[in-house]
Amino acid sequence: MFTITSPNTSSLAQIQDKIDNKTKPQGALGQLEAVAAQLALIQQSDTISVSQPHLLVFAGDHGVAQHGLSIAPSEVTTQMVMNFLSGGAAINCFCRTSDMTLKVIDAGTKLEADDHPQLLKQRLGNGTADFSQQAAMSRETAQQGLELGAGLVTEIHEQGCNLVGFGEMGIGNTSSAAAIMAALLKIPADECVGRGTGITDEQLERKQALITQALDLHQVSADDPLAILTCLGGFEIAQITGGMLKAAELKMTVLVDGFISTAAAMLATTMHPEANHYFIYCHCSEESGHQRMLQHLNAQPLLDLGLRLGEGTGAALALPMIRSACEFYNNMASFSEAGVTV
Repeated sequence: MFTITSPNTSSLAQIQDKIDNKTKPQGALGQLEAVAAQLALIQQSDTISVSQPHLLVFAGDHGVAQHGLSIAPSEVTTQMVMNFLSGGAAINCFCRTSDMTLKVIDAGTKLEADDHPQLLKQRLGNGTADFSQQAAMSRETAQQGLELGAGLVTEIHEQGCNLVGFGEMGIGNTSSAAAIMAALLKIPADECVGRGTGITDEQLERKQALITQALDLHQVSADDPLAILTCLGGFEIAQITGGMLKAAELKMTVLVDGFISTAAAMLATTMHPEANHYFIYCHCSEESGHQRMLQHLNAQPLLDLGLRLGEGTGAALALPMIRSACEFYNNMASFSEAGVTV
């Protein structure tokens, strides 16, 4: 479905030489230098830029949430969708300050939100099935989710977007992300499961038990990411995964947010390892397991702010740093230009 190629690295030495000869000690701008080099490889240009950046927030509900694994019921997913649309959520605030276009997508919430001019409805159902009892969705639905996410990214790319971030909203989706992580890394559920939005000890034990039950039930192979998505995933995770893969195919820069978005990135990079060259991991979440995900992906996150909200907030907060990387790469003087002798 996707044809993804790694960036051409023939210009890497030239890119690094340009960075090293800026008026600073080598490596003095830390991770900003790595970001600039990554963008230069992706864009294959003497100057790098962020054009019409978008943040796509996908909302979906999870059948496993019926077991009371969160501090809130599934109805809150739809309530938060309406909050996004009215401009009152954290992601609205951060997209405004970062000058980032926000789009909200209903990927399949339990309660369908009212029509709204800013709401895109790409519903795959009224939430997934309870993955502790049966597959979260059919393989065909998972495939459709990939295609829907890819289609939206294609649309914004055609409008001039070259950088896209992904966020999510879905009561129960940390359970899905932890199950995906456990299946892909072949590790026990208790090494992946965290407290999400702040659950009790009893809820945490139940969450671990249900994910373990799901892993035992489905026996999915780590080498079959579509099966993992089918059995353990969410409608929002499916569409994020497809969106990430299409963005990589189109040679766009992808901003990966926290725990749930990184689960989608793990699925995407298992399907197409080359996609990881286009991903910038924006922050290290407080959610248990996220740091281990990042280590598996060989990712160095830009921020560590103790965030555990989701919504794409870490991606929006990272965007000013990425713009700063572009600015220094394009406009910071070299030693010879500035007449500085080292």
